[in-house]
Amino acid sequence: MGVRILKRRMSVRKSFPSEWFLVVAWLSVAPEVALAQIHPQGEEKKDSVPVFFVDTLKVVGRIDDLTGIAITASEGRIGIKDIRLRPIVREGELLETVPGMILTQHSGDGKSNQMFVRGFNLDHGTDFQTRVAGMPINMPTHAHGQGYTDLNFLIPELIEYVEYKQGVYYAEVGDFGSAGGAHFRLPKTLPQTFFKLGGGENGYSRIVGGASTGVGSGDLLIGGEVKGYDGPWEVAQNLRKWSALARYTWHVGGHEVSLLGMSYRNRWESSDQLPKRVVDEGLVSRFGQVDSTLGGQSQRHSLSASWRHIGDSSYQKADVYGLYYDLDLYSNFTYFLDDTLNGDQINQADKRVIVGGNFEHHQQSVLFDRQHLLTLGFQTRADFIDVGLHNTKERQRTGTVREDDVVEWGSGLYLTAESRWGPKFRSLLGLRGDFYLFDVTSDRPENSGNRTDGIITPKVSLMFGPWVSTEFYASAGLGFHSNDARGATQTVDPASGERVEAVDPLVLSRGAEFGLRSTPLHAYRSTLSLWALELDSELLFVGDAGTTEPTGKSQRLGVTWANFYRPIPRLSLDLDVSFTRARYADAPEGEDHIPGALENVVAAGVMWDAVERGPFAAVRLRHFGEYPLTEDNSVRATPTTLINASFGYLFSDIRVSLSVLNLLDSEEDNDIQYFYVSRRPNEPLGGVEDIHFHPVERRQVRFCVSWGF
Repeated sequence: MGVRILKRRMSVRKSFPSEWFLVVAWLSVAPEVALAQIHPQGEEKKDSVPVFFVDTLKVVGRIDDLTGIAITASEGRIGIKDIRLRPIVREGELLETVPGMILTQHSGDGKSNQMFVRGFNLDHGTDFQTRVAGMPINMPTHAHGQGYTDLNFLIPELIEYVEYKQGVYYAEVGDFGSAGGAHFRLPKTLPQTFFKLGGGENGYSRIVGGASTGVGSGDLLIGGEVKGYDGPWEVAQNLRKWSALARYTWHVGGHEVSLLGMSYRNRWESSDQLPKRVVDEGLVSRFGQVDSTLGGQSQRHSLSASWRHIGDSSYQKADVYGLYYDLDLYSNFTYFLDDTLNGDQINQADKRVIVGGNFEHHQQSVLFDRQHLLTLGFQTRADFIDVGLHNTKERQRTGTVREDDVVEWGSGLYLTAESRWGPKFRSLLGLRGDFYLFDVTSDRPENSGNRTDGIITPKVSLMFGPWVSTEFYASAGLGFHSNDARGATQTVDPASGERVEAVDPLVLSRGAEFGLRSTPLHAYRSTLSLWALELDSELLFVGDAGTTEPTGKSQRLGVTWANFYRPIPRLSLDLDVSFTRARYADAPEGEDHIPGALENVVAAGVMWDAVERGPFAAVRLRHFGEYPLTEDNSVRATPTTLINASFGYLFSDIRVSLSVLNLLDSEEDNDIQYFYVSRRPNEPLGGVEDIHFHPVERRQVRFCVSWGF
């Protein structure tokens, strides 16, 4: 029998003994913890330690010692001090603070990044959950890609810290969490007002500032950013964006309430990937375009509220949010393959309103002279979506592939019990249940319909130690991602008119991990994890084509080693190394490689910070090696290695800095590579198979003057 998946069609999935083990183990301890009497705070037994609520801790960043707090080796925090001097090309690279994660771009900088982690080509975020201040960033049933994650609205200076959790072992991480997740936490106050003015090559300009002050009985924080950038492209990117936020926080007794408003708008011209053959033949330069009329615009506006309460032996928090989002995107990946007259340019339009909320209750208790922390959580989210795919020529619509009105609602309830059984042994057992409703009204009635689906995902982590400043972990769990609602209800391919099978709305994943966390030297943090992950199917709705492509069951094995050392307050060193083997489970040997799955990633950096005044500098290396572009591994992408650097001088409150991006001017390296068929005019009607690539940007220099940051 195994874990039951509730479906409208009442189908039953294959059972797995490991699932039974997780469920039985969790059920064996949950009632005991739930029925335990509340033990007054502070009355600890000699072989127990206090359970800390993470939100009450002062977060510094990678220097934080999470021994005795973390439940796996694959979680951590990145503080503003770790981010402040990091030279970055675009906002999405903030997620490259997560060990083994790479973000690239194959189009204009206003579009979501391509994301890679743990052997996943995540496209734009399908299997990695991302949140900001309690609000989800991933977009289900999106016009361009399932789980679309646009980070361009973030203001790096107004991030307090980033929490990351890799793997399927965390009950609070639901949809899109098979590879893990990250949460951007925003500050409620600032230590001082700041202002930054930057400029550089390729039309780069940026102004950003922030301030906080006491207003009434609370604190008001405001901040904003204006940015322009043309890039090295023959057709200027002409990116023009602004972002703003305002937050008001006040305290009443043991309660904290915070209101947050965020607003973002962006427009840009795109420089999509190029076929290698046209560059080799000298028809187009590496920084040119086949279709020069691509681009897009996007906006995101949100209002949210959060509440926190800390009692004697319990802690509660809740978030509610509402946001409006839209994207209008023009792309052309195959040029004249499908339409030899007008070309293959498409317009993907997405408008939606999202409302939702989160609630958690944490309760400390003691049972059999052992301390436990029980957590009950609930998450709910509803998307009201107007999504369309259109054929266009020079941004003028020539036809409609499909248009849909979608209501997608999902809710998750989870319960965890974290227990300390002795001075060297802790455990965490969790159980999560999710229920989804998909309602699609399509312009083709045969593709309209509604589906419901549910899934149960147990979790378990065992923590041993520490011994000699080293803690060991063993974790296992189930996770999932949702598929596009349109793929779950359609019966006809909107492009060809052929009959197609609807896909499962929810796709199960299962994973396990062994890891360790060690502090062999003062201020040196090191984690090592050996992990495995299996997905039932990588079924994805392909927004570019308006249909669904099955890719089969997949398996991934990997190792991630992350290191951070701050021997003195001014000097920080880090090195993260990740190796992954990704394969289709049901494909014959030799035809089982997963295209786009990165096999090795190395990230390293050295940072010298100024305390009150003096010089500062940062140098970062980012490398990802060859990876397969085809299932038979006959075509592989070339490796990419980039070095970015920044340096400057701090004059009390004024900081002057210079950043050099792509320091070695790696002209032949690429941000991303694909292998598929495309066609230019005068080429065979069936098109030409070729590598399509997007180059890294040339070496460029950026200058910045800041006050108070």
